[in-house]
Amino acid sequence: MNKYHIAQLNIATLLATIDSPQLSDFVANLDRINALADDSPGFVWRLQTEDGDATGIDYFGSDKIVNLSLWDSVEALHNYVYRSAHVEIMRRKKEWFQKMGQAYMVLWWVPAGHIPSIEEAAQKLNTLREHGPTAKAFTFKKAFPAPSELASVPTDTWSGECPAT
Repeated sequence: MNKYHIAQLNIATLLATIDSPQLSDFVANLDRINALADDSPGFVWRLQTEDGDATGIDYFGSDKIVNLSLWDSVEALHNYVYRSAHVEIMRRKKEWFQKMGQAYMVLWWVPAGHIPSIEEAAQKLNTLREHGPTAKAFTFKKAFPAPSELASVPTDTWSGECPAT
């Protein structure tokens, strides 16, 4: 079992309200694409309301939608985003979303079992925007590996002496 999961946040600024005719195809595909994610290899969790999506969450503003999810690896997330039917939705994003002038997607590692809050995700996005890709907040183009197993060992056990002597 993985000790870490990859968390991802992406936000998009809508060209019209979520209930507008302009976004009707996007909304009509939400259940199908969310189900595809839920059934994809490596999927762990996604932020959703009782309606099964996150379009009603307006943490970043009423003109923005948010996607926050956990996966067991960067590769699993990448395969869903770029090698599944999700791609057909991405190809149409100009119909529904404004071009973002700054980073709108961020990845970061979380301990397995941790569910990130929207506030934590927003902080990670701000970290990426302020510092560029680092081990704390990164992108597909500049990804960082999960923290090493040694990083999870309490530092008070590293007394400098070899335990075998």
